[in-house]
Amino acid sequence: MEKIESFKVNHLKLEPGLYVSRKDKSNGCTVTTFDMRFTAPNREPVMDMPAVHTIEHLGAMYLRNSQRKDDIVYFGPMGCRTGFYLLMFGDIAPQEIYGLAVDLCNFILNYEGAVPGATPEECGNYLEQNLGVAKYYAKRYLSTLTAYKRFIYPQ
Repeated sequence: MEKIESFKVNHLKLEPGLYVSRKDKSNGCTVTTFDMRFTAPNREPVMDMPAVHTIEHLGAMYLRNSQRKDDIVYFGPMGCRTGFYLLMFGDIAPQEIYGLAVDLCNFILNYEGAVPGATPEECGNYLEQNLGVAKYYAKRYLSTLTAYKRFIYPQ
């Protein structure tokens, strides 16, 4: 089998940032997959699963209600728990959604109250949430986004 694109990225050099993981085209439609890398793979602890779950809920809610809501295909965690994938319709550069990523972090940081969708009727694992740690990761990622603006995978 052919190696997939995400396995071609050198995870030993990868730092937190906002990258294009891939662009898929079919029938005149392009879907851009963004790698929202929150932690340095294999060098930092993986993200706490309840916090990842909370970021997934808040992120999906925010993005699907944002000004770019019609472009959102999917937002969810990476299996390695070092970040999230954001899939959007269009041939988009990370610089074009930088503001959206910043706004997402600020939304999480300012969010108060019950986590949306965290009831037994709405979620298959509704009790596994951690808003406090989710805010920690959002603050850390926001700091990385604003300080380094990493948009290109390391070689």
